[in-house]
Amino acid sequence: MNFITQFTRRQFLKTSAVAASGTALGAGCATKPKTAATAASALSVAASAHAAGSDVIKVGMIGCGGRNTGAGVQALTADPGARLVAMCDIFASRVRNSRDTIKAEMDKVQKGAQVQVADDHCLTGFDSYQQVIAASDVVLVANAAKFHPLHLKAAIEAGRHVFVEKPHGIDPYGIKMVQAACELAKQKGLSVQSGLHSRHHPGYIETIQRIHDGAIGDVVAIEENFLRAPYGIVDRPAGLSELEWQCYTQYHFTWLSGDDVVQSLVHNLDRASWVMHDLAPVKCHGLGGRSTMTEPVYGNVFDHHSVVYEFANKVRLYAFCRTTTGCYDESSSIILGSKGRASITACQIWGAENWRWRGQGDPYQIEHDKLFAAIRSGKPVNAGDYMARSTMIGIMGQLSCYTGKEITWDHINTSDFAYPPLPQDCHDGMEPPVKPGPNGGYPTQIPGRSDITPLLFKPAKPAA
Repeated sequence: MNFITQFTRRQFLKTSAVAASGTALGAGCATKPKTAATAASALSVAASAHAAGSDVIKVGMIGCGGRNTGAGVQALTADPGARLVAMCDIFASRVRNSRDTIKAEMDKVQKGAQVQVADDHCLTGFDSYQQVIAASDVVLVANAAKFHPLHLKAAIEAGRHVFVEKPHGIDPYGIKMVQAACELAKQKGLSVQSGLHSRHHPGYIETIQRIHDGAIGDVVAIEENFLRAPYGIVDRPAGLSELEWQCYTQYHFTWLSGDDVVQSLVHNLDRASWVMHDLAPVKCHGLGGRSTMTEPVYGNVFDHHSVVYEFANKVRLYAFCRTTTGCYDESSSIILGSKGRASITACQIWGAENWRWRGQGDPYQIEHDKLFAAIRSGKPVNAGDYMARSTMIGIMGQLSCYTGKEITWDHINTSDFAYPPLPQDCHDGMEPPVKPGPNGGYPTQIPGRSDITPLLFKPAKPAA
């Protein structure tokens, strides 16, 4: 049998039924309606899992790039009963490489037996997420951010626990899907863990608690920076279709990644909102464009953004991201107070009493440790509130950069704007929504003349 098998749904579910263990949550397409009895049987695996972790928790991966490969290792490390059983991606080579990498990493600690992905559970294609969900108890979602809301929703509907990487959507349409899925997870007793790892960094937690306790007085302004060279630049492999190429380098196409405010600066924006006691800004205005990163390999995203957010108490958040070579780089979260200042990323405070955290901790591992501990204990974790809010703050800023317009929090949360096509309408062999021009380059948004302005600012449907 070839390493990657393009199973039909019926063939896959037949295979999964034969291989299912006693701790399986049941198979079935995630899009099927569920009866009350079916939903009840698809709750947490915690009820049948021993505290010592001797029972198997089946893990599936949707997306096999570098981030989900790391998440796969972290999930298996988090629980000795975790078994990686299914994987999917658009590209067969990524599935193969990811499985090999995870196996090699687990072999280093004599835990390679936790990788149990048979060849017929390695899948490709836009719809392959359904088979992974059917085979798993816990689903790790880290692929193109456009699909995070759809895959989260499908997994929760099927009764699975979910880890979902940031950003948690790229448009208001997607975030509303995320919010609904997280509410459903609460009803079903399922865990939803976010890839916004700052929330699990011991040093960040203590720094922000000290800010809340008054170590720098009142917060008067916030500066957030994520300035670096372009991320994930690769040459176009021979033989890829235009759709395959855009998926191969998805960070550089807005319809897949949402651009850099949403994709990268979201960590900074999450920390800023956290400092502000988990509030969202009431409005923002943004500046952005492309200056030097204009070759076809950079797709159609901007290479610089500046967004000014304002909270209800008039505190301003100045947020900057840039993906340009040969320029000054900085990654920081600076909080300016009436009696001092703090650096969250340096875990340091300058004030009446200077302080610096000097501990250790891996937030990427901690977030998985907490997820699997919640599953074992039957006490679900649900990060839906901050993961939806922080991602929407990023979306708000990105769309302000694209349109050149001020955008309010009320407007973005009543908008039904979505980058076409909708995630559920994407399929193998489709035409991509953006095409290269005669010189091979891709059209980008033009502030003040953006083609999404009339879509974003059309009369919004009333909030449900």
